[in-house]
Amino acid sequence: MSQSPPERALRADVWYLKEIAFGEGDARKNYKIITQNYNGPCSLIAICNILILRDKIEVLPASRKTVSYDYLAQLVADYLINNCPDLDISAALSILPHTQEGMHLNPVFTDAASFRAGSGGELNLFEQAGIRLVHGWLVDPSGPDAQIVARYPDYDAAVSLIAEADHLTKGQLVVEDIDPNAAGPSPSAAEPSTSGAGPSNGRPSTSSLRYSPEDQNKIRDAIALRAWLDANQSQLTYHGLFHLASSLPPGELVALFRSSHLAVLYKAPQDGGLYSLSTDAVFLHEPSIVWERLEDVDGGWSTFVDSDFRKSSPAGGDFAALAPEQIAMDSGDMADHQLAQQLQAEEERRARAAQERYEREKEAKRQQMAADMEEQRQKQLAKKKSKDCVIM
Repeated sequence: MSQSPPERALRADVWYLKEIAFGEGDARKNYKIITQNYNGPCSLIAICNILILRDKIEVLPASRKTVSYDYLAQLVADYLINNCPDLDISAALSILPHTQEGMHLNPVFTDAASFRAGSGGELNLFEQAGIRLVHGWLVDPSGPDAQIVARYPDYDAAVSLIAEADHLTKGQLVVEDIDPNAAGPSPSAAEPSTSGAGPSNGRPSTSSLRYSPEDQNKIRDAIALRAWLDANQSQLTYHGLFHLASSLPPGELVALFRSSHLAVLYKAPQDGGLYSLSTDAVFLHEPSIVWERLEDVDGGWSTFVDSDFRKSSPAGGDFAALAPEQIAMDSGDMADHQLAQQLQAEEERRARAAQERYEREKEAKRQQMAADMEEQRQKQLAKKKSKDCVIM
């Protein structure tokens, strides 16, 4: 599926840099990662942040505070040219523009490391950069939906079937549950009435449709697939989450596809937990918010941690650039209850920001699903018209 496209041209946009500490032992040092606003090209930012934390690329000069799309694209292009001697550079560079408006990624629901290759060559960019691309949108092989999902194992195949079944049911599948066993009346009874009676919207009722056994099976599968997709709108299942936690080696940085978004995923050697790099620009001035621990599929129980993977204690407000201990020393005669109110207000701001982000992502996924459905529906209509054409 396509990642949510930005609402405006990105070449004029800039993204702020945030300094964090990363690494183990003697390899630990400070890095400047790229934060992201709502319209940021998450695929390019994720690739760059992984390469930055791997010491493969560096944002210079050290005083730089922002970066642009052109700057990041040039960084990646230079890295590929200098480190991949056998690479078809022209082909590789032709993929970079796809990162600007969203890449088409088609995850396979039975394998966390599998994506169907698209015509744009998007998967090649990750392979050429040496970055593993994973997802946790996995069906539980012991669950009731496993057999159906196995027949349509990737997102595009599932949406294509739902669109085809929606076409068979005259547009009723997406808006209402239907009975795939409906045999319908006799063909003559299904013809339009001349008396003016019948549905006012011009759409035939479910009872007036006749489905072949093959179409009944398609409709049944489509209803089950739609229910499974609706139940896993975060594009992360618990089976997928547990699989990632058990299969990823400690200390590895990978790109995680989730919620039509690409993020940096890291398995911390300290505790074996899965952490997503917090690149949301809303946390730009919160030095203690560096990673978000993945503990459930919808983020309700996730917690933010600092560079040492300890639970973060954001200062908030006018003290956003200071640690809590510094606030205590610098606040002077500030009463304890005033400080508590300040921290509570910041906690509420963070909660509102998280809720707003969730709502944006939910709406973006709904719109993306609708767009994918419409695209597949148009393909079905075009296929039907081509079959109906008679060459004289």
